[in-house]
Amino acid sequence: MPVYVKDGGVWRTIDRVYVRDATSFTNKTVNNVYIKDGGSWREVFIIYDTTSFSTTTGTVPVPSLANAIHVQYAAAAGGGGSGGMDYDSRGYEDAGAGGGSGAFISDKVFSVTGGETLTIVTGTGGAGGDPIGDPPGDGTSRSGGNGSAATTVSGTSSGSLFSLAVGIGATSTYNSVAVAGTGGLATISGTTLTSGTTVDGLDITTFTSGPLLAFNQSGNGASGSNGNRCSGDNCNVGGANGADSYSGNVAGGTGGDAGNGGSYEPGQVGNPGTRGSGGGGGGTEQGAPGGAGGNGEINYRFIRIA
Repeated sequence: MPVYVKDGGVWRTIDRVYVRDATSFTNKTVNNVYIKDGGSWREVFIIYDTTSFSTTTGTVPVPSLANAIHVQYAAAAGGGGSGGMDYDSRGYEDAGAGGGSGAFISDKVFSVTGGETLTIVTGTGGAGGDPIGDPPGDGTSRSGGNGSAATTVSGTSSGSLFSLAVGIGATSTYNSVAVAGTGGLATISGTTLTSGTTVDGLDITTFTSGPLLAFNQSGNGASGSNGNRCSGDNCNVGGANGADSYSGNVAGGTGGDAGNGGSYEPGQVGNPGTRGSGGGGGGTEQGAPGGAGGNGEINYRFIRIA
């Protein structure tokens, strides 16, 4: 916002403000300028306004006057649930297991350098195991896929800020009980800020709008639930649930329901995860597919700390 002064009856725009420091005028950085307007102080100048939140990935320039980034939330992609197994050679029906969830961040602030370029990457959730069309009981793996890529942010000047590892897909192979996928690990490398106020008056410790509703949070993903089995052809067991993400604040995909038995009542497909959580496992009987893991995500804004 421009600042004007009246000079000999003419309004002029000024681009420098000097303040008296002790006995001399010196050029000082001024974050805010106020004037009294009708008895009330009104802000007429601020050095930097906090940006709106963004989910943009790829190469992102840091505004020249910003010196920090507020990551409201970020999570790595979750692993897919495994497919259910039709009647195996030992006389069991095996339900699918749940995929693991990705590591996460909730309301964390990192130092960055104005003008540098950030590279921001998020991945997609792992595919559910046992694609539709595979013949049941054929002895092949019905394992879920891992998340495709870690969620990462790195800067040309700041280096790596963080890396959130993906959730691992649940495994399910012939003649074995399905085993849940494990969670990804969070690696925090950048300089984090635990206190401070932005030049437009935001106390960063009040940043609590992320999934954990608390400032400065991050952590590892979780493991899904293991699969179950029942004895005898055409018996029924529902698939296991995928792992929750954000420390239990976003639910994983639920396992597919069990069918009613018989070739015309197959178990149901596992449900997909969301926001980095794991996919649910497929139900028994005819080997229903598992659900896909939730995609990775990030939401952030640039700020300037006074």
